[in-house]
Amino acid sequence: MPWIESAFFGLLAPSLLTMVLVVFVTTQLTLMCVTVYLHRHSAHRSLELHPTLKHMMRFWLWLTTGMNTKAWTAIHRKHHAFAETEEDPHSPIVHGIHKVLWQGAEIYRTSSTDDVLEKFGAGTPDDWLERRVYTPHSVVGIVSLLVLEVLLFGIPGIAVWAVQMAWIPFFAAGIINGLGHWFGYRNFEVKDKSNNLVPLAVFVCGEELHNNHHTYPNSAKLSVKPWEFDLGWAWIRLFQVFGLAQPLSTGPVVDRVPGKEGIDRDTVLAAMNDRFRVMADFGRRVMLPAVREESRKADRFTRKQLRRAYKLLTRVEPPGIADEKHAARKAQLLRNVPTLSKLSSYSDELRRLLASGKGSLEDVRERLIDWVKRAESSGVETLQEFAKELRQLALPKTAPPI
Repeated sequence: MPWIESAFFGLLAPSLLTMVLVVFVTTQLTLMCVTVYLHRHSAHRSLELHPTLKHMMRFWLWLTTGMNTKAWTAIHRKHHAFAETEEDPHSPIVHGIHKVLWQGAEIYRTSSTDDVLEKFGAGTPDDWLERRVYTPHSVVGIVSLLVLEVLLFGIPGIAVWAVQMAWIPFFAAGIINGLGHWFGYRNFEVKDKSNNLVPLAVFVCGEELHNNHHTYPNSAKLSVKPWEFDLGWAWIRLFQVFGLAQPLSTGPVVDRVPGKEGIDRDTVLAAMNDRFRVMADFGRRVMLPAVREESRKADRFTRKQLRRAYKLLTRVEPPGIADEKHAARKAQLLRNVPTLSKLSSYSDELRRLLASGKGSLEDVRERLIDWVKRAESSGVETLQEFAKELRQLALPKTAPPI
């Protein structure tokens, strides 16, 4: 009977391919709203959005996830403030990878206490719609979506809806918060366990470039390497063309002044502002060549130690997370390879110097001058070249175009 067939297959009676496309498009739109509106705009204020676009995204998230802007923002800000500690709402290092991976959405719900919302939720929407509709009636949105999809797609619409409901809790809350702090590759050594998962952002809209984000949390752009692709940034640039978005920051920008010899205030500020990139360059240009050179002339036992030497010598452990095995391997390596021990001392000293919040800028400048002089007289060619180029850092004279 026609009405029975219509009830089962819905008003549109779509094919399987059509429903797969609907799932893909709608989940991508939801991820776009999460990364652009909730994450980069609301939590980190790395860009401004047109009021109309903000409300469209807020409505879409209410319809497809039931997520509350203030709660999501507050919990994410707390995560950055207390990464890899007991106060971190969703650290797999603290709470276990299985809990974060499979119970990500539940963690967000239980972490949304009044004190967390009050302390970390400042600047989020507090209009009539938020107070009377979106916050108290979050379930209405997702139920409305279920009804709509059953009407359009029939009984198979339930499966479409179920995938949409599971997408954000699994991929965003679970994969990014869980696996993003569990394994992957790191461009920068920050004091947490954040990693980049894969360089091509399709399924999570650039959010898998997690180490980049934890290094520069106020950057609207998450990719930093030429081969990394941030789909969320592509959306932002598209909105910018139509006057709907304006990035406020894409991370620290420094200039290099060829031939510059003196280390002045600008040199110090530039190096401190971009200290993670400076230290990454030290590892890549100074430490890595030394490890390779030592490997070529080492005996079998030492060569075995050197296989993981680069990570041992450049990795920074988060405070409060003791890795005794890592520390023991590093200490043994440095005892056996004096050249690497020397370079490791320079690396540790420079890292502490650039991260120093104590003392006046002049004190930091004097210490940096001393470090550069000793590096240039070290007899290690790569270290000498690095120190020479460190002198050339300066703050940009004008703000670069975004």
